[in-house]
Amino acid sequence: MGFDKEASSSSQRLRPPAPSENTPLIGDPKPLSSQGKTFANVFIAIVGAGVLGLPYSFKRTGWLMSLLTLLLVAFLTHHCMMLLVYTRRKLESSNGCTKIPSFGDLGFAVCGTVGRLVVDVLIILAQAGFCVGYLIFIGNTMAHLLNAPTATDLTPKILGLAPKSFYIWGCFPFQLGLNSIATLTHLAPLSIFADVIDLGAMGVVMVEDVMVMAAKRPEVKAFGDLSLFFYGLGVAVYSFEGVGMVLPLETETKDKDKFGWILGWTMTFISLMYGSFGALGYFAFGEETKDMITANYGAGVISTLVKLGLVVNLFFTLPIMMHPVYEIMERRFWSGRYCLWLRWVLVLAVSLVALLVPNFADFMSLVGSGVCCALGFVLPTLFHLMVFKGEMGWRQWSSDVSILVLGLVLALSGTWSALQEIFSIKV
Repeated sequence: MGFDKEASSSSQRLRPPAPSENTPLIGDPKPLSSQGKTFANVFIAIVGAGVLGLPYSFKRTGWLMSLLTLLLVAFLTHHCMMLLVYTRRKLESSNGCTKIPSFGDLGFAVCGTVGRLVVDVLIILAQAGFCVGYLIFIGNTMAHLLNAPTATDLTPKILGLAPKSFYIWGCFPFQLGLNSIATLTHLAPLSIFADVIDLGAMGVVMVEDVMVMAAKRPEVKAFGDLSLFFYGLGVAVYSFEGVGMVLPLETETKDKDKFGWILGWTMTFISLMYGSFGALGYFAFGEETKDMITANYGAGVISTLVKLGLVVNLFFTLPIMMHPVYEIMERRFWSGRYCLWLRWVLVLAVSLVALLVPNFADFMSLVGSGVCCALGFVLPTLFHLMVFKGEMGWRQWSSDVSILVLGLVLALSGTWSALQEIFSIKV
């Protein structure tokens, strides 16, 4: 998706003067946003490629369990996003802090250098994880379109490489070029283009799902094995991840008193869209639902265009998603200055990980459980507890502690569940 998608703890200005640990990472203030624009910005910040793995998650955990999980995650995500907003407002108004524009700056204000370090590390893992997922999708989709196994060639090769590996390596030199662009301003048109393609492709996929469902009516289940609950939860958390952008978005909102209301309605709309997309995909293909729903469609012109559109979307989104990683790494290791070789090394690292991960939905669950639970649930409640500890009632304290413990349990359990799926660990 666009630049607003996902977490960023650092500046949109790539060359801040004399950067240091106590230097705010977001530059000049932007024009304030109306309620409609705030709704659109929150939507873009949350919706991403994770939606493509929802039908497969519905198959694994059952459609009703998945719907309930999505609603739970949406509620908790909204609650924790608002905790960050309340914590920032408290620090700025009563403790004499300077402006706190980002998640990383809030971590520094609450916990000092350690707080910023933890936030930065988690954001690097999350953002790079999203990009790994993008490359997996691109490689698998292109292989399915152009080099699918046949009766005479069950394991097709291209120049001695598996098709997925060939297409990921094929993206590599072009990604080096795109990721060499120093400013996000030059990437903004690509972001808008990618978002339009993504929404259009989702609409077409849902229409095709309805047509397939009407013709086949496969058998579906409402509840799957409870042992897979954490797996589905990880996919849902991945799909809703965007907590790191809530502070910049709230800063840019004109009517800040209504930000929570706008955020709530946006989360409700996204939940309905995610639920419809996941359920329709599962209802259309039943137990044949693949880890990426686009792999279920045949060689028709419309489905091929949808797949190619999503490939183009993610191809141009990847350098935008990597910018928060570059900003953090360049600030910490290159005095905040542009570093071409460091960016190229990071692109190489992301590509190598994508080559090693076999399944898109399983990888989504791993990132969602291990990293996004910490960013979305653990840190917001921890920061809120530390700042409001002297004045909160037992209900708020119990709520914060419960979500914090839940986030830790989900992160550990979900990570183990996802690793079992990826490596087929037998227990």
